[in-house]
Amino acid sequence: MTNRNDPYVLDEQVGFLLRLASQRHMALFMERTGASLTPTQFSTLYRLREASEPVSQNALGRMVGMDAATTKGVVARLLSRDLIRVEKDNEDRRRYTLFITDIGRQLLDTVLPAMHDISEATLEPLTPLERDQFLRLLKRLI
Repeated sequence: MTNRNDPYVLDEQVGFLLRLASQRHMALFMERTGASLTPTQFSTLYRLREASEPVSQNALGRMVGMDAATTKGVVARLLSRDLIRVEKDNEDRRRYTLFITDIGRQLLDTVLPAMHDISEATLEPLTPLERDQFLRLLKRLI
């Protein structure tokens, strides 16, 4: 733990280190998926595919950890590529629900093998025990 009286060292700050680790992961993601999806688009499609019931745009944003503006943009881009579709909710006509399309499912099936490789490559510098600890600690932070 750093003391407030110690000099500030950027290379030892959690936010700085998390950003660098995230940039490394993003570079691996873009390289290995051919940039067919962004990580947020992938997570969005994945959550829609695993949903057992219709999902509203608001709920989808919460499931992926996005704010309303980001969710709206991601949904618009996925809709424009026919990867998802939107329907009026049968019970609440003011609400719209989102569904993954067959094209979206096919794209997910195409990139899923790379997703395992990306996670493996991101964690490659760590031992198996360190990987488990790191993931467990990250989950505690969120």
